[in-house]
Amino acid sequence: MSLKTTNEIDIVRANSSKINDVDFDNLSFGSVFTDHMLVCDFKEGQWGKPVIKPYEPFMIDPSAKVFHYGQAIFEGMKAYKDDNNDVWLFRPDENYIRFNKSAVRMAMPEVPENVFIDGLKAILEIEKNWVKKGLGNTLYIRPFMIAIGSGVIAQPSTQYRFMIILSPAKSYYSGEVKVIIAEHYSRAANGGIGAAKAAGNYSAQFYPQKLAQEKGFQQIIWTDDATHTKLEEAGTMNVFFRINDTLFTAPTSERILDGVTRKSLIDLAKREGINVEVRSVLVDELVAAAKDGSLKEIFGAGTAAVVSPIVGFQYQGDYFELPKIENSIALQLKDKLTKIQYKLAEDTFGWTVKV
Repeated sequence: MSLKTTNEIDIVRANSSKINDVDFDNLSFGSVFTDHMLVCDFKEGQWGKPVIKPYEPFMIDPSAKVFHYGQAIFEGMKAYKDDNNDVWLFRPDENYIRFNKSAVRMAMPEVPENVFIDGLKAILEIEKNWVKKGLGNTLYIRPFMIAIGSGVIAQPSTQYRFMIILSPAKSYYSGEVKVIIAEHYSRAANGGIGAAKAAGNYSAQFYPQKLAQEKGFQQIIWTDDATHTKLEEAGTMNVFFRINDTLFTAPTSERILDGVTRKSLIDLAKREGINVEVRSVLVDELVAAAKDGSLKEIFGAGTAAVVSPIVGFQYQGDYFELPKIENSIALQLKDKLTKIQYKLAEDTFGWTVKV
């Protein structure tokens, strides 16, 4: 390994790369990781110097507060390679801002821009060969922070570790996606941490999702915790409903994540002259639209899947199949967004950032 310093980041390079052992045509999402990771610790009230080093396990005290009180947050991002072999990020400033909002909500220290953004660009420069050209090929980026301070007293940690790991990826979901509308379980509650990308939000979904999968459904459309009458998110994604030729999506709130893909799709739809309404959609409204034929599409939106069309939903034991349509707004928006991300279309919004 060789050690060098680039600005304020120490770089320790791996002796060899495992890239030639990876089958990039048959990737299981989030299971293969690149040769390096970024690590930066917060101790004694300040952030230390970031280090990019070989990807490896690390030791942590069994009493670390991340294990006992769940102080853990993350982001999901992607890097793309264009036909000129240049690597691009998509709206990294939005992920950086949201990451620190999550940190504040979880009583964790905010990460400085030079650690998050500069560190991200530095590690991508090292791992650029892991970003493959071609639509559908991406490098998934997982920045995260955990509480590493020891002790089981119920209070925030005083020590934290920020990291970035990278994973080559293709499509997140495959096959048809059917959903069940939640009638009892909730993803988040008012006053809670639903708007933060906190690890506990996702683990709390696993049990109700398991129950849904046992019934033959891939995901759940979550409803509000108080009345279970308002449609909120689909699995780990924001969700859109097309009734006639209008797109509806719930407003962000303490319960609903401010998705980067969600807000990008809203802006794209408006640019294309598609009517978009950001408001609460009621379960009864959706069922009525399914019965009278005005419900045309439902789709999830998120970094991993980009756009995930939903073919049908179940509510109170009744299953509603969505129509097969040729002029899918979901697929049109996905095509336009991915072409911007891969630099195959003009980025009129200024969303893409060259590494």
